[in-house]
Amino acid sequence: MTTVQEQWERFYRWGPFGLLSLATLLALLIPDLVMSPAEQRTAATLVLTALALQILQITDRIPGHVYFWTRTALAFALSCLNPFFCIYATLGYFDSQHYLTRRWARAGTFITAITMSGAESGGLPPESPGQAGIFGGLFVLNYALVHIFGGLADSEAEQARVQAETIAELERTNARLEQALTENAGLQAQLLVQAREAGVSDERRRLAAEIHDTIAQGLAGIITQLQATEENEHVRRATDLARESLREARRSVQDLAPTHLEHDTLPEALKKITDGRAHLTVTGPVDPLHDEIEAALLRIAQEALGNATRHARASRVGVTLSYMDDEVTLDIRDDGRGFTRPSRGFGLTAMRERAERVAGTLEIESEPGRGTAVSARVPLIRHG
Repeated sequence: MTTVQEQWERFYRWGPFGLLSLATLLALLIPDLVMSPAEQRTAATLVLTALALQILQITDRIPGHVYFWTRTALAFALSCLNPFFCIYATLGYFDSQHYLTRRWARAGTFITAITMSGAESGGLPPESPGQAGIFGGLFVLNYALVHIFGGLADSEAEQARVQAETIAELERTNARLEQALTENAGLQAQLLVQAREAGVSDERRRLAAEIHDTIAQGLAGIITQLQATEENEHVRRATDLARESLREARRSVQDLAPTHLEHDTLPEALKKITDGRAHLTVTGPVDPLHDEIEAALLRIAQEALGNATRHARASRVGVTLSYMDDEVTLDIRDDGRGFTRPSRGFGLTAMRERAERVAGTLEIESEPGRGTAVSARVPLIRHG
C-alpha cells in the first residue's frame, strides 16, 4: 500500500499533465467565443510551452522554484486568453509549499488566487466597475478559503508531526526502560550474591575455627589420654574411633574452603571430583564465574555425588554443566534406587540452601527404581 506522501508525490509529477489536458479540452469547446485567431495561436504556443515545461519537470531537469513560477506565469497568461485554463492554474494551491519556502509559498497562492478570481469574473483586466467589484469579491473569497484550508492542513500536519515525535520518543523511552530493567536485574542478582558471600565467608571462618578449637582439639586430647592408658581391645577401638573422628573433623575444616577451586576452573574441579565416579559433560562457552557461585555449584555436585554413591547405590552417574546466556545449570543424574519423597536429611536441604544463597534454584526429581535427577540453576555472574 502506498503512503499519503507517495500519493502526493505522484500527483506533483503527473497531476499537471491531467489538468493541462482537461483545461485544453474544455477551451477547445469555445475557442471562437472568447479568443480571436491570433489569441488562439498564442494559446496553442503557450500550451505547447507548458507541456514542454512539464516534461522538464518529470525528468528533474529544472529546479522546483523555477518550474513553479514559470508554470504560474503560463497559467495566468492562458487564463487571460480563456477562463477554462484556470483549471491548470489551480495547481498553485496544492504545490506551492512543496516547491517554495514558506514565505514565497504565500506569494504563490496569492498570484494563484488572482488568476482564479480573474477567470471566474470574466477575464483580466476587468472591463467595467461591476466586473472589477466581482473580481475583488471573488479574490477575497478565494484567498480566504486558501488560508482557512491551508491553516487546517498546517495544523493537521503539525499534529501528525508531534504525534510521530511522541511515538518515536515513547519507543526510545521503552527501549531504555527495558535495557535499564535488564541491567537492574543483573545488578540485583550480583549484589545479592556479594551480600550473601560476605555472610557465608564469615560463617565459614567461624565454623572452621570452632571445629578446630573444640571438636578437633577435644579428639586430639582424648587420643593422647587413651594412648597413655593400659592397652586392651576396648581402648584400641576407642582410639581408632577417635582418630577416625579427628580425620573427619579435619576434613570438615578443609571442606569449608573450596580448595579444588584455588587453582582450577569449575569444569576442571568437577572433573577431579567426578573422576572414576561419574561422566562429566560441559556445554556452552566456559566463563569464569563469581567465586561464590562456583563454590556453590561444586558443593552441590559433591553432595549429589555422595548421595548417589552412599545411598542410591547407583551404577552410573552423569554430571552436565551448561553455560548459557544468563544462567548456568548443573544436572546430576543417576540410575540408583530413587525415592518417593525427599528425605529431611541435611544433604538435600544443604544443596537447596546453597543454590538459594546465590539467587539460584534447586529441583529434585526421583522415582523408586528409576534413579534421581538433581538440577541446579544459578545466574551467570562473571568473576569480578
